[in-house]
Amino acid sequence: MEKMKKSMPSATLLENRACLRLSGKDATSLLQGLVSNDLDRLAPDRSIYTTLLTPQGKFLFDFFVHRDNWALMLETAGDRLADLQRRLTLYRLRADVVIEPVEPAPLVAVLFGDDAGTLAGLPAEPGATRTADGLTWTIDPRLPALGVWLRGAPEAVRDWIETTGLALVEHAVFARHRISLAVPEAGSDLVVDKSILLEAGLDQLNGVAFDKGCFVGQELTARTHYRGLVKRRLVPVRLEGASVEPGFAIMAGAVEAGEIRSVAGDMAMALLRLDRLGSPLEAGGGAVLPAPAFWQADLIERLAQPLEQEKG
Repeated sequence: MEKMKKSMPSATLLENRACLRLSGKDATSLLQGLVSNDLDRLAPDRSIYTTLLTPQGKFLFDFFVHRDNWALMLETAGDRLADLQRRLTLYRLRADVVIEPVEPAPLVAVLFGDDAGTLAGLPAEPGATRTADGLTWTIDPRLPALGVWLRGAPEAVRDWIETTGLALVEHAVFARHRISLAVPEAGSDLVVDKSILLEAGLDQLNGVAFDKGCFVGQELTARTHYRGLVKRRLVPVRLEGASVEPGFAIMAGAVEAGEIRSVAGDMAMALLRLDRLGSPLEAGGGAVLPAPAFWQADLIERLAQPLEQEKG
């Protein structure tokens, strides 16, 4: 059997990333009562991914959480950092918590491809984290196959990438990699005030702790989980002859079956109705072919039994 060809690790600089620091004796307890994941999973060598929802269980923010000595470091989209700070401040009330942007802002890069974790000196475990020489490396807490997040002073990050011999590639290359692994991105795949976590598979991507106790939006999230109420899912799709943009409708004949979210070349992330997953799909004048990621075993099984699915 022919061996699979390995892909050399690459790096992409992510300009739209920024960090908040939460310090004070109540910082952990405040955040623990708000977010969807369990901060008890945090350690100096372990980071987590989590979300902050509306009380109705709709998506608002997502971010990585890292231990920073006695404080918490929240890494998120730079263009929404001020909104996240304002939201957390509303919940702070009289708690002993200081919420402030990290200045100067660090540069964030993502390293991806075979052996990226080895280059960073980390085991292939979700959230594995290492800090040295002012730099922090983290295996993606959602899915190790996505890559390694590198954070630090801009010059130090660029120097490490150059010294390590990694090729710097355009963001579109990483976007295609991310989409193929069905890891959603806030703002494109996760829509503010609209998306729910289980449609995005974030319960399977280490983003939700159902045993942690209360958090904002827990009621809808738990009800959807335990009653099996998910009727749509984010799924990677291949585009054949289809010219699409985010927001394009996906059709199964005359029936609307979903919507295009983020797009990268011949791949896109689509929010698809599960009852149409085995049907021929079209958008933008071409075919839309579902290509679930390896961890989406339930969707792969549905595609293997399209006729039974249609009857159901």
